[in-house]
Amino acid sequence: MSAEMSNTVLPPLVQRLKGRVAIVTGATAGTGLAAAKLFHRHGAKVFIADIQDDLGRHVCSELSTKEDHVAEYVHCDVTKDDDIRRAVDTAVKVHGRPDIMFSNVGIAETNSPMPSLVDYDASKFEGLMNVNVVGMFRAAKHAARMMIPAKRGSIILTASCASLMAGLGGHGYCTSKHAVVGLTKSLATELGKYGIRVNCISPHAVFTSNTTRFFGLDEAEFHSWADQFANLKGLSLKVDDTAEAALHLAGDESKYISGHNLVVDGGFSVSDSACNSFRTTP
Repeated sequence: MSAEMSNTVLPPLVQRLKGRVAIVTGATAGTGLAAAKLFHRHGAKVFIADIQDDLGRHVCSELSTKEDHVAEYVHCDVTKDDDIRRAVDTAVKVHGRPDIMFSNVGIAETNSPMPSLVDYDASKFEGLMNVNVVGMFRAAKHAARMMIPAKRGSIILTASCASLMAGLGGHGYCTSKHAVVGLTKSLATELGKYGIRVNCISPHAVFTSNTTRFFGLDEAEFHSWADQFANLKGLSLKVDDTAEAALHLAGDESKYISGHNLVVDGGFSVSDSACNSFRTTP
């Protein structure tokens, strides 16, 4: 590094969410945790909404020692309407409003290999839909309840690149993620007249504690496996990348974007990897 470069003073971080109030569900791990930290770094007052109470309080105490604005924890099971109502009402009680709802909780199927249709347990299908779709609906509903009078707000739902194509999970997971995109468009259609934007994010395979349990791979092994199917080479998708997408949709940089499915998959869903394997480099 040159002397000139070493003496360069970097400009201070522009806090893109300064003064905003954000609720992040599933914020004690993975993408939710990365987003909560990033939102907080950008000046938001963040509510960690999760079912892991001890971990949630630990995250809040960790964030609160780094900045002068405090993160807070609220217990929230997205399958319970009263829990989501309470989370939103708490944000209103403490800070007067929610500006951002990042509904991030989702579950995947744990059967490997995936069962065929005739062997598929309908109760498991219903369970996936209850968390991945109805949970998103509940979060959006209660956020909108408080955003409508303010005539502003950003609601962000987590989908998956399984919302764009089949074969990336079982029937329940694939159906639920397609439904999240449909829900996003439907909500955006209604809430636009109140100045509320609704968007979703569809990431490709990303390493989290859940993927560890499902695949039985450590992080290096997981990225090596995922790279086989990646279109964009030389990079691996991280939870921070998805969090950055959420930050974009939460802030004013996306102020005229609504009803959009922001795909974060390095081009995976735009091509057929099987066909690509027959191509040769010029």
